[in-house]
Amino acid sequence: MENFLRNLGPSQQVAALFVLVFGILALVSAALFFVGLRERRNPVHGEAWEEELAHLRALLRTTWVMVIVFWIGWALGETVATVLFGLIAFLALREFITLSPTRRGDHRSLLLAFFVVLPIQFVLVGTARFDLFTVFIPVYAFLALPTAAALADDPDHFLERNAKLQWGIMVCVYGLSHVPALLLLQFPGYAGKNAFLVFFLVATVQTCMLVQHLIYRHLAASGSDSQAGPPAPPGRGGLLRQILRPRAPIAPHVSRSFNWASWGVGMGVASFVGALLSFITPFHFWQAFVAALVACVAGSMGHLVMKALKRDRGVPHWGRKGVGITGANGLLDRVDALCFAAPIFFHSVRWYFNA
Repeated sequence: MENFLRNLGPSQQVAALFVLVFGILALVSAALFFVGLRERRNPVHGEAWEEELAHLRALLRTTWVMVIVFWIGWALGETVATVLFGLIAFLALREFITLSPTRRGDHRSLLLAFFVVLPIQFVLVGTARFDLFTVFIPVYAFLALPTAAALADDPDHFLERNAKLQWGIMVCVYGLSHVPALLLLQFPGYAGKNAFLVFFLVATVQTCMLVQHLIYRHLAASGSDSQAGPPAPPGRGGLLRQILRPRAPIAPHVSRSFNWASWGVGMGVASFVGALLSFITPFHFWQAFVAALVACVAGSMGHLVMKALKRDRGVPHWGRKGVGITGANGLLDRVDALCFAAPIFFHSVRWYFNA
């Protein structure tokens, strides 16, 4: 089966993947619609169940948007995809800076970041200048930005202000620029299929984050149920019940949802999904498993880091609930894991396959 799928042409693989992805989303959307319709006609659940259903709908809407945007970029070619990710990086950086206090002396640095550094970075990606785009921001931009800030003659909180700007550029611009860079790698016998690598990266990382989130919601619900009633008999449910029992968070002041059990299950499920998708990649089954695992470890830890930044800023989301700070509806919340996973995945794949 894997050999059959791997031997399909690019257009045939695109068609198969289109049917699979949009078919699954359509089925899930229809199921949620009919569940909600039945509940409205004959209410049998409480307020907590309604909130959970609303949360699942919001999550599904986000997935639809991400898949449609990805498919548009894919269909219109490498150049459009690079421009699209450049626009996403611009909005993400704007959202990051919005939550970081700035002064008049930062205006030059901000103009340099948004209208010089970001365009040059994506132009370097689009022209496949791998030798330069990997060092342009951490070397040249990180020296130019504090220089521009120093020329503004404002030394108050100089180190803190520049560190915040540099960190935002590193995450939002440098990290995201590695996603379209995957389109330009060259593998033997893989010409015309590089967009599948982008899909592989996005699908595995988002699967990892989704599984971790759903397990946390399950643990939170089971924890409240155990407080309301007697505990379940030990041993019933076997190993799965033991793994999914409520656990204390590892870093409760950063994230109440992050614990090793949900993290491990998320890693395992997403890595297995990546292995099943090996037929659309230049990887064999176990190579795809390891590549997905590397991307998911980087993405999940990056998501935790971004949560720490939000706690430092005193906000639960980069965008307010329902309305994003920049009008992008909390865009950075949706791509933060990808910002960390993309450069690790890109350089690991390029190094291992000498692409």
